[in-house]
Amino acid sequence: MATISSASLSTPAHRNNGLAKPLAELLAFWRQFVERAFNPYRPELHYMRGPGPAWRAKHLGRSN
Repeated sequence: MATISSASLSTPAHRNNGLAKPLAELLAFWRQFVERAFNPYRPELHYMRGPGPAWRAKHLGRSN
């Protein structure tokens, strides 16, 4: 039976006293915050207000 194994060819990560992960998390938070805060699409401005005149004309005779 053959076994396939692989060795990592990437270089070891540089040690930067553990500052990279918290900084990356902070940057990710701010990026997401800005995207959501300044998103021009506001679905609440485009809601439908109910059935229109075509629906009323079609269903007027069916009520009661």
